[in-house]
Amino acid sequence: MEIRAEGVGVDGPHGPLLRPTSVRVRDGEVVLVTGEPGAGHTSLALALGGRIRPNTGAVTIDGQADLTKLRKIVALVDAPSVNEPEDGLRLRDAVAEELMAGRKQAERWLTDQAAGGYARERVENVPADVRTRLLTELAANRPGVRALMIDTPDRHTSNHGTWWPVATRMAQRGLAVVVLVEPAAAAAVPLTPAFLGDPQ
Repeated sequence: MEIRAEGVGVDGPHGPLLRPTSVRVRDGEVVLVTGEPGAGHTSLALALGGRIRPNTGAVTIDGQADLTKLRKIVALVDAPSVNEPEDGLRLRDAVAEELMAGRKQAERWLTDQAAGGYARERVENVPADVRTRLLTELAANRPGVRALMIDTPDRHTSNHGTWWPVATRMAQRGLAVVVLVEPAAAAAVPLTPAFLGDPQ
């Protein structure tokens, strides 16, 4: 499977949210995309996931423009103002909401993930590495998901060790993974990034 964005741009009411950007990701691959704050990280994640239709360019899956299929197989992870857990929400409640289950089942899931001790912590107080790992695992386990868009995990900490190993493990499981970060975070990773606003 290959998801490809070619010259994808997204406009907002007051100007561009994402300047034309090109990137592609395949099964079992991690792609790093970087740009300064406000460059369109979440807009690109939404476009790659079929949640918004770009104003310019196109997003395809295996050469076909199919937003419905993209929405089924692409999961956004912790996207700001889209699906990040609300501040004040306890971790077990965020997990229960994602699993569409009760608190007890959420607590069991957290215990299985070696994170049971954080069940009653507010999500914003959970260590960045635990937060990113758990939210990524939840997204990856949704039925039919084959690709992950991990949206600005570096906003929680400057330590790339909290999210880079998670991304690579998911790729090793055969998922296509896009990680969107700011330039300082991208510089710490041994991978040449794509750039927001680069139409290639």
